[in-house]
Amino acid sequence: MRGWGSRPRYVTERRGFLATLLISPAVIFIGVLVGAPLGLALYLSFTDATAGSLSGKWVGLANYRSALHDQIFRDAIWHTVLFTVISQAVVIVCAGLLAHALVRKFRGRWLLRYFVLLPWAAPIALTAIGFLWFYDPQASIFTWFLVKLHLVDPQHLPNWLGTPHAAMSSIITVQAWRVLPFATVIFLAGIASIPQEVDDAAAMDGATGLKKFWYVSLPLQLPIAIVAVLFGIVFTATDMVVPYILTNGGPFNSTQVLTTWAFQTGINAGNIGEGAAIALFMLPLLAVVTIAMLFFARRAEVT
Repeated sequence: MRGWGSRPRYVTERRGFLATLLISPAVIFIGVLVGAPLGLALYLSFTDATAGSLSGKWVGLANYRSALHDQIFRDAIWHTVLFTVISQAVVIVCAGLLAHALVRKFRGRWLLRYFVLLPWAAPIALTAIGFLWFYDPQASIFTWFLVKLHLVDPQHLPNWLGTPHAAMSSIITVQAWRVLPFATVIFLAGIASIPQEVDDAAAMDGATGLKKFWYVSLPLQLPIAIVAVLFGIVFTATDMVVPYILTNGGPFNSTQVLTTWAFQTGINAGNIGEGAAIALFMLPLLAVVTIAMLFFARRAEVT
């Protein structure tokens, strides 16, 4: 018969108790780090709080109604969708190609992997400022190459950040360049996790090249690819560094996304309540996208 002294030890040895005990510090840390600012932003979105104060008069849904009647806000939603979807489509295609190239053994592979990972390691603020020079119409090395290749008239140099369509294409390109290393590493991990026996069986069945990729590699990599897309969508939809530094929402608000508009409204203009409401518009959409992609990732798992 077990004594009373052995009961606490028996409880601590239970798997459920140990799992809860070990994971609780991380849950508490994330809850404080993320939950507290989120709760504060939610509260402020229902008030008329202004700069210099974290409180205000309760106004209910007035900030949300005001945002919905603002044409710049409605355009910012569309720009955010374009910015996120197109950049992630470019990232997934390029990351898949890079990962399949880097998984092969060749001379200089480590150096190429280093250059692929460099954009992720470099501070994004510094690299975005570097792209300001890259896109400068007068001092741009990119424009210089286009002129030397006779693709651009020297008398009519393109203003990459000064026209609406070119500016949106520019920030999409920089964002895709920024997220590409992260997606490539995830794809490399997915390829490395495929057992060698699978490749041997595919080779014996005559599945090579594109056929092997479509029927063997892609189904096995699909769950981890969905995770890469999910993280890329969250990173891009909630990011303001690239559009803020390169265009600051211009020209004529043609590159204004929800994050930059929330910053300009809440911080620059001092309307903290309205800025919080604009920022929180992304939360339900991202929650739905996250749940849907995790569901599809689970359905796509290959046992």
